[in-house]
Amino acid sequence: MANPVQGDSTAPGVPGVRGDSTQFNGVLGESTAIGHSGVAGVHDTGDGPGVFGRSQLNDGVLGESKATGHAGVAGFNDEGSGAGVFGRSRRGDGVFAESTELRGVIGTSKATGHAGVAGVNDDGNGPGVFGRSGKHDGVQGFTKHRDRHGVVGTNDTAEVGGSGGGVLGQSTRRSGVVGLSSQGNGVHGRGPTGGLFEGGTVAGVHAISQGTCPGIIARGSGAGDDFAGVFEGNVRVNKSVTTTDVLILGADCAEDFETMSSADIEPGTVMAIGDDARLVESDRAYDKRVAGIVSGAGDYKPGIVLGKDASRKDRVPLALIGRVFCKIDATQAPIEVGDLLTTSPTQGHAMKAEDPLKAFGAVIGKALAPLREGRGLLPILVALQ
Repeated sequence: MANPVQGDSTAPGVPGVRGDSTQFNGVLGESTAIGHSGVAGVHDTGDGPGVFGRSQLNDGVLGESKATGHAGVAGFNDEGSGAGVFGRSRRGDGVFAESTELRGVIGTSKATGHAGVAGVNDDGNGPGVFGRSGKHDGVQGFTKHRDRHGVVGTNDTAEVGGSGGGVLGQSTRRSGVVGLSSQGNGVHGRGPTGGLFEGGTVAGVHAISQGTCPGIIARGSGAGDDFAGVFEGNVRVNKSVTTTDVLILGADCAEDFETMSSADIEPGTVMAIGDDARLVESDRAYDKRVAGIVSGAGDYKPGIVLGKDASRKDRVPLALIGRVFCKIDATQAPIEVGDLLTTSPTQGHAMKAEDPLKAFGAVIGKALAPLREGRGLLPILVALQ
């Protein structure tokens, strides 16, 4: 057995052992002993590295392994707070890993609160961790703990405003973020204002049912004003709505009818049926062609409008049932609560129905408030008869 080679140096900048070669390894170390390295670098007294490699044209340090389950290069730090492997680069990757059949990088940590792989970028504008794959996921995260997450993204900035988030997903042709689950929620969001989804040329939230389950499920606690959903703005439903109960804040049920005049007709106006079935403002007493009152006057707004077509400007919502404010003319007779009302000679106004025979078929409704004299808006209960 050959004697081992030992090199000692006390001169600064002079290595203890140096190997030069123009065609092969400058230093080659081989070991057949289990658990021992072919080459070992140890530095126990200073702050220099255990092993230092430098190259002008190739890798500074190259490690290869053909053993299944073993790394080409392995770094351990069992006693200090430093990294097992540390890579630094001014222009390229700090650490680069490549694999054709397995993971490019695998990191394992048994320390509580510490990651198996950590990427940090405090000085530049690049990502802390970057993952790229041509045929698989760019970055994958797994956990078997019931209260932990496979991937965690955190934004701890204390600055107010901005558009940064904990996790950002971007795609030019696919979904920015995809959440899949066989038994739990595909995506779960929580925040002081709930989940925020902003739509531009497409919907902010697009939900599709692929089977017997609904595309969206929203649940409220059922206590007080805790609603399962709140919509601020118009809501459109193209097919049927199934519900157990409907609570409508509006006061009447109305339906849009065509008018003969293109001029704006005020809410509260009494309308009659014209010769061509279009509506006109009533102007005769006890008119059996009376159709109803234009909804929306005063504090009473329509709860339901049938046949609504926002593009039509020649239509008005006519109250069919419920409460509505109506133009009243009390110059013919004072109005008391409960009085039956009919059309009057005053255009668009109702009056007290004093003649029961003439009122038959011309009654609009019942007064809900008195009007002693003059003209004004009065709440009435619609009851066409």
